[in-house]
Amino acid sequence: MKIAIAQLNPTIGDIFGNSNLILEAAKKAEVEGANLLLTPELSLIGYPPRDLLIDPSFIAAAGAQLQQLAQALPPELAVIVGTAVPNADGVKLGGKPLFNSAVLLQNGAVKQVFHKRLLPTYDVFDEDRYFEPGENSNYFTIGELKIGVTICEDLWNNEEFWGKRSYAGDPVSDLAKLGVDLVVNLSASPYCAGKRRVRSAMLQHSVIRCGIPIIYANQIGGNDDIIFDGSSFAVNRKGDLIQVLASFETDFAVLEYDAAKQDLVGSNQQNAAGIEAAQLSFYPAEGDAEIWAALVLGVRDYVRKCGFSKVVLGLSGGIDSALVAAIASCAIGPENVLGVLMPSPYSSDHSVNDALELARNLGIAIELLPIGDLMKTYDRTLANLFVNTTFGIAEENIQSRIRGNLLMAISNKFGHLLLSTGNKSEMAVGYCTLYGDMNGGLAVISDVPKTRVYSLCRWLNYGSEKIKNQADLGKEIIPVNIISKAPSAELKPGQIDQDSLPDYDVLDDILQRLIEHHESAQQIIAAGHDEAVVKRVVKLVRQAEFKRRQAAPGLKISDRAFGTGWRMPIAKVSSY
Repeated sequence: MKIAIAQLNPTIGDIFGNSNLILEAAKKAEVEGANLLLTPELSLIGYPPRDLLIDPSFIAAAGAQLQQLAQALPPELAVIVGTAVPNADGVKLGGKPLFNSAVLLQNGAVKQVFHKRLLPTYDVFDEDRYFEPGENSNYFTIGELKIGVTICEDLWNNEEFWGKRSYAGDPVSDLAKLGVDLVVNLSASPYCAGKRRVRSAMLQHSVIRCGIPIIYANQIGGNDDIIFDGSSFAVNRKGDLIQVLASFETDFAVLEYDAAKQDLVGSNQQNAAGIEAAQLSFYPAEGDAEIWAALVLGVRDYVRKCGFSKVVLGLSGGIDSALVAAIASCAIGPENVLGVLMPSPYSSDHSVNDALELARNLGIAIELLPIGDLMKTYDRTLANLFVNTTFGIAEENIQSRIRGNLLMAISNKFGHLLLSTGNKSEMAVGYCTLYGDMNGGLAVISDVPKTRVYSLCRWLNYGSEKIKNQADLGKEIIPVNIISKAPSAELKPGQIDQDSLPDYDVLDDILQRLIEHHESAQQIIAAGHDEAVVKRVVKLVRQAEFKRRQAAPGLKISDRAFGTGWRMPIAKVSSY
């Protein structure tokens, strides 16, 4: 029996467009001789649909489109589609109004429905807000083959692998007790650095534990702040990866279940050498290459799905804006990127020159808008109010807000999406200006620590063979001076970031321990960091919450980003 995996990029709410993606994949699967087609979790409506699920007309439209899709599909092909299904007993029994479901379509009709049992509520997930958990695991048959159906989190309760049980039930074990021959999983598993390795290791462990092969079909694409990497795969009964799909790209593959061997085998097109190469490429260094690919995908889809075609950003001559400009150029093409230089009297000549060189290297358009005269106007307007005060943060921030206003004016006038360029280190400690450099519709690197910003730029210059164009330029994409000079906001004479912050190597290690590893101040101090520095950083992180709450959506690449999954109070007293 042949099974096809359609690794799709659904758009949330685009029920008709998503249905067409599924139909196109089904036609391809029919040509390939497949008996079954798998699509990702909630493939018909997009994931995560969030409060669209509260709208009855949305659910009704999804139901109607599901019926139309069933009639349009090749009749003999079995297709599993992810969608939200009404809970008929929800009102009577007090449950949630919907199920997160996998629907089996064949011969023009709905043949069977399977409900997700384990509903995550951690990090970016909030499924218990909308869905009722399914009560039982179940399977369907094609010929003599029993195929158990799971949805995303249903696979993530392997107590032996994690060393703990997160839910009372274990759908995989329950399917094993039902005697299924194969488990399939429809997934929408968000990306974070290193997660591909964890996923495959977990499922390989589950296969070896239960003795049942698994096919994992994950979606790709950027939806708001969340990025999905795809990276679908299949694991045979021995726990070997026998089919892997592309990461950060739509993809399609066909593999076989061999009834005689009672196991999955790779597609005819993927020979042993190809499988070995795919397995190796599936685990690149958990660093710059995959983070770059994730950010490019996130920008491309955010721009496209929000209806934009061009972007604008401020170019300071610094490393953060350089990286964002490079990402945007790769994501949507340099012809669609506008960089704006807005030097003040405190801007160094080399910063302007560095920004101009970067723009030439990337091939993006550029505008020069000096802000010195605007600063003088503000000074005159505020002179009486600010009399007998000294130059400080208020005056520094005015410069940033002038730039923010100019960028928003360009965005409004020409319909460009404004990209903000602040990194995670700055966002963590509040080294950013509300209504200034924080302006924007998308914060591209707000989950990228400063040290990783440098690493990505070095990789872009020296480690990337796919995207670098040094062969034409004869030099690096990111000008060397941008990487080598001391980072500075250039809001006053001679300013550098380390006037106000610890060295970024120190700061980023403290922040990672505090934010991602949930270590206490005392644990961080015990790890070797200076007590005064740690306490100051912790205080800055807590004080900056009001800024982060007002920030643009930021692309998530870590386990703990300042976005959907970050739910800290603003008004609080930290007495511990």
